Amino acid sequence: MKRLPDVPFVYFADSAHAPYGVRDANDIYDLTTQAVSRLWDEGCDLVVLACNTASAAALRRMQESWVPRDKRVLGVFVPLIEALTARQWGDNSPPREVGIQHVALFATPATVRSRAFQRELAFRAIGVDVEAQACGGLVDAIEEGDMILAEALVRSHVDALKRKMPTPEAAILGCTHYPLMQDIFQDALGPDVHVYSQATLVPDSLADYLDRHPDMLGRGTTSRFLTTGDPARVSRHATQFMKRQITFEKV
Repeated sequence: MKRLPDVPFVYFADSAHAPYGVRDANDIYDLTTQAVSRLWDEGCDLVVLACNTASAAALRRMQESWVPRDKRVLGVFVPLIEALTARQWGDNSPPREVGIQHVALFATPATVRSRAFQRELAFRAIGVDVEAQACGGLVDAIEEGDMILAEALVRSHVDALKRKMPTPEAAILGCTHYPLMQDIFQDALGPDVHVYSQATLVPDSLADYLDRHPDMLGRGTTSRFLTTGDPARVSRHATQFMKRQITFEKV
């Protein structure tokens, strides 16, 4: 919303079933398609899966067999890999060496299990060593607003990663909750590690996409916030994180 202030967004928080990162692939696919269908009902022709787990476990299957021709569903991997490899997604030249060889990936257990990030990266880059760390418990702590526990978990997971890869050059926050803890990740990793956050990369990529496909803006005129969970609780936490009043509706 900061990057595209004139675009009315509908935000769907599947709070009743979060976190997705501990579920199996079929469960994630079913929940993701249900959520996307609800957004289409709201008039959203373009849906961004603001969830690495859904992008990793469900998106390819959805795009191949489920998404109608007049709709689009995008994930959050593409802008990240474009930034990491310094090449556009449409560049179909063979994989080549890039400037970074040692990458730490912090993600949910389901995203780590899928190996989707490594697979997509391998299409575009060679010689990149990716060490993944499944950050169990972190999403739950953030969702509960327990930032003391969340910080302790971040530092614990960074320590575990560093035991496997002592000197990463770059770190990827591979869950859309983790940018809320970006300063803690950076402090734990040290100043020499470049931390890539989708919180800035994805909006810039979306702005570029809408410039090229203005017909995908949809017919909505006002922003809405929907949740399958307790709207009062979700509104309270969203307001805390965003530092402005956010009011969710129950669906």
